[in-house]
Amino acid sequence: MRGKYTPAHDKRQEIRRPESFCIVFARKEGEYCIIVVEDVAMYILAPDEKATLAMAYTRNMLIRGEAVTKESMRVSVWLRTEGAPNYIHLLNANVIVFGGGTPKSLSYSEFYVPVQETLAFHIAPPQSDPLDYDPDEKNRSMDFVTILLGTFSMKGKIRFSSQTGMGASLEVARAAWMSLYEVDVSNPFLPQLSLHVPMMLVRPFNVGYGV
Repeated sequence: MRGKYTPAHDKRQEIRRPESFCIVFARKEGEYCIIVVEDVAMYILAPDEKATLAMAYTRNMLIRGEAVTKESMRVSVWLRTEGAPNYIHLLNANVIVFGGGTPKSLSYSEFYVPVQETLAFHIAPPQSDPLDYDPDEKNRSMDFVTILLGTFSMKGKIRFSSQTGMGASLEVARAAWMSLYEVDVSNPFLPQLSLHVPMMLVRPFNVGYGV
């Protein structure tokens, strides 16, 4: 029996947690280590933890689940902070795997996604955090762009210096994550998918840019 995510009387959250892990490891091109948690015992969120519904994207997977973070963490920028984990821990996860025909849908009580292989991440709508910039900041502009990530198309805006433009700014960028704003996410293999996200994090060196 898979675990449930239910509130406890002391305001903590109980999640099924396994006595053992099922680990799938393949280090070929396009493949990587995934840790799947399969059953047993209850995982209890600590008083300083929270679970926020979020979505993570890899080259061949879309994962939606409740991300476990510290209560004080702004989840929308979590992965670019010094406290970012090596694995995103998701509870009650739904996983869609792409490749070899029709996408395959899977469900797990817990799922661990390597941050190193995560190419985009955002809070699942309608939840959101405040945006990560000052709208009154001078010499900044919003450029329209389409990000191509695997089979996903992400149409949104990137904030860059108005003095250099997008191309030059991309050339000198060194940060591991870039913010994308007012994003519409679609995928030809998931015609029912229609997402609008106020903000997401994207790996700038692992996606394509269309203008």
